[in-house]
Amino acid sequence: MRKMGLDVGDKTIGVAISDELGWTAQGIETIHREGKKKDYFRIEELIKQYDIGEIIVGLPKNMNGTIGPRGEVCQAFADYLHNRSRLPVKLWDERLTTMEAEKMLVSADVSRKKRKQVIDKMAAVIILQNYLDAQK
Repeated sequence: MRKMGLDVGDKTIGVAISDELGWTAQGIETIHREGKKKDYFRIEELIKQYDIGEIIVGLPKNMNGTIGPRGEVCQAFADYLHNRSRLPVKLWDERLTTMEAEKMLVSADVSRKKRKQVIDKMAAVIILQNYLDAQK
């Protein structure tokens, strides 16, 4: 059963999926947000295409562990996704994942323009991989 990792932002949603064994995460796309219905429709297409059995949504927490407005938006997103898909949806602490993704891309000498295009997908990979590693 594959798992899907999502990095939910205001403008984009980074998407990653696991391999069938749940060992590794790969980025598959960045969804450019066009409204709630279109965003969820695209996610549902990916769920069917990749036979997803569980969804991991990054939960942005403050450094002191509290949940702010951005985290509340992600919680609501996860609840809505669970209600629509009927799949288990788990929230996973995503503190510093975007910074980690940025460092990885900079060290790989990826141009600033290209980094901007793939940063959310890379953050989704990190969120999902951290989740997969914690399950072992």
